[in-house]
Amino acid sequence: MALSDPLGDMLTRIRNAQLRRKNKVSSPNSKLRAHVLDVLAKEGYIRGYTAVEYEGGKSELEIELKYFDGEPVIRTIERVSKPGRRVYSSVKNIPHVSNGLGVSIISTPRGVMSDHQAREENVGGEVLCRVF
Repeated sequence: MALSDPLGDMLTRIRNAQLRRKNKVSSPNSKLRAHVLDVLAKEGYIRGYTAVEYEGGKSELEIELKYFDGEPVIRTIERVSKPGRRVYSSVKNIPHVSNGLGVSIISTPRGVMSDHQAREENVGGEVLCRVF
């Protein structure tokens, strides 16, 4: 069965795994997912991730979740731009998440990056998700 929203599926897997207090969660591998996980790791929301290759050419991402005092570091993680409704933002209108405490992940012509990095590079794009 094909997924209509692979990135949304990965975000939901992370959300569900943290509700169950899991240390790791896996998701099918893709370039977009890996770039989003790079931003999450750089911003300190996850410990890291590794790509695992299986027989038959399949690969998955093993995501190590992060907790602080027994509580998940990620309080909310939600998809903004969906397949049925794409959300684009110019550099002037990039949304702030919780007065700058959270991060918007944006797909720009220069790659996937956080909202404050997009402001530094003066580039807008598609708002993929919001993390706090």
